[in-house]
Amino acid sequence: MSHRSDTLPVPSGQTRSQVLRDQSIYTQLLEVARHVQQTVREHFVQLNRQGLLQERRHTQAIREQEALLSHLLCQMINLLQSGATSGLQLQVPLPSEDSRGDVRYGQGTQLSGQLDPVPQLSDCEAAFVSRDLSNRGTDISALYQSSFQDYNAYQKDKYHKDKNTLGFINLGTSENKLCIDLMAERLQESDMNCVEEALLQYPDWRGQPFLREEVARFLTYYCRAPARLDPENVVVLNGCCSVFSALAMVLCDPGEAFLVPTPFYGGFAFSSRLYAKVQLIPVHLESEITVIHTYPFQLTVDKLEEALLKARLEGKNVRGLVLTNPQNPLGDIYSPDALMKYLEFAKRHDLHVIVDEIYMLSVFDESITFHSVLSMTSLPDRSRTHVIWGTSKDFGISGFRFGALYTHNKEVASVVSAFGYLHSISGITQHKLCQLLQNTEWIDKVYLPTNRFRLREAHKYVTAKLKALEIPFHNRGSGLYVWINLKKYLDPCTFEEEQLLYRRFLDHKLLLSCGKAYMCKEPGWFRLIFADELPRLKLAMRRFCEVLEEQKQDLIVKQLEDAMRE
Repeated sequence: MSHRSDTLPVPSGQTRSQVLRDQSIYTQLLEVARHVQQTVREHFVQLNRQGLLQERRHTQAIREQEALLSHLLCQMINLLQSGATSGLQLQVPLPSEDSRGDVRYGQGTQLSGQLDPVPQLSDCEAAFVSRDLSNRGTDISALYQSSFQDYNAYQKDKYHKDKNTLGFINLGTSENKLCIDLMAERLQESDMNCVEEALLQYPDWRGQPFLREEVARFLTYYCRAPARLDPENVVVLNGCCSVFSALAMVLCDPGEAFLVPTPFYGGFAFSSRLYAKVQLIPVHLESEITVIHTYPFQLTVDKLEEALLKARLEGKNVRGLVLTNPQNPLGDIYSPDALMKYLEFAKRHDLHVIVDEIYMLSVFDESITFHSVLSMTSLPDRSRTHVIWGTSKDFGISGFRFGALYTHNKEVASVVSAFGYLHSISGITQHKLCQLLQNTEWIDKVYLPTNRFRLREAHKYVTAKLKALEIPFHNRGSGLYVWINLKKYLDPCTFEEEQLLYRRFLDHKLLLSCGKAYMCKEPGWFRLIFADELPRLKLAMRRFCEVLEEQKQDLIVKQLEDAMRE
């Protein structure tokens, strides 16, 4: 078969070679035109991306300006309320543009006059000022807003597969939503429905005797205690944070402190500050593996000693050590040997130890064994070892608001009981909890196997997505969460950039938890909850991937901009 060019007619006055040469020039021109078209298209795409990036930076600059104006306004209101209106003097940072075109605030000018000494609000406290609130009320308001602003936004705009498909999906709050069907069925059975006269009256502030007896039996069985636990050592309140807050109140005076290995559950900070005004001193752990640290974020006694010495040199009175086992947000499970070393450290320094074991039944890796501190045959300091457990995580009923304290210290148990006056659980709820916990056959044969299987499958789905994205994560087989490393999406890798990425997730109606909320020493870490039903989890991970793709494209644009400037 002959080629088409061999059969083309030759125009009059032109040789075949001239025709072929003209065709070659035409082909080259066509290729050049296509290349120019592609270049122009890519240029417009880059311009569009730059425009989006500049728009986001502009939005962030506006937020910073609003925060500054709010802070200055609050200062002025404080001064006016305190009567220090004469001789006003304020430090006003002047706005300027950095090399990226972002508005920043540096050293500013000073307004004339002399400022009388007056109480000043911190940056956090300046978020809210009211003529009706006390300084303490203002502080609590600011603490609440800073802690729950984004969670409250989620509550007002929750995703629903039919009613609100564009709403928030919450992979930030640690809730187990995998076995709602089992729990709903169990809670509707006939033994749950009881309305006795005693349940409608004021309860024992420690908790109803029948519930405390059942909690003691339950913990003896599932914690593998060497001897039967005493119901008189049990106090139940409306949630584990209520128990922790009560312990902070009775073990510390205002301004005193607990040591807490980081990253740690952010709710501890809110609970310790709300009433007790107790400081949490971070014991910073490293993500890098070294000769000393054989796995990431390893807690060692040397780290504890170092943090305690530093705190005492700074004049802080450390009263205790707080541990979470399984750890939140890491998912690590402490070995009996490690637990013993931590307890011995505490005894040497006359410290209380609070061990939060709220995830003890949420270990889904069959190769891992959880060891409760209550399973130890001998404790270095029984009277200063206090254990917290509740049903929110292991049974997925956080709405029940149940937390239990077990302590060998009768004095501590007695004084924590006083908080039952404000933080007790309704009698009917206590009855349902008792019925739930005493049915160990259903728990062992139905609930726990199903829950662990579903946790395992959900964890497998999420971690497969993370591996596909080449995102490092702390791979543990317990808890409801994965501790993920998003450092490669931050440039520079700072807590400010971490916060911007967190905000971008919120813009896409996805709630996660950033590492700074857990006092993590290193920016770029996030906690992602996987204990959710698969359809919603798939949509959440789709949004997650979209955010990271946007972030990746913005980093490319930024790198191009930096290269062009150089």
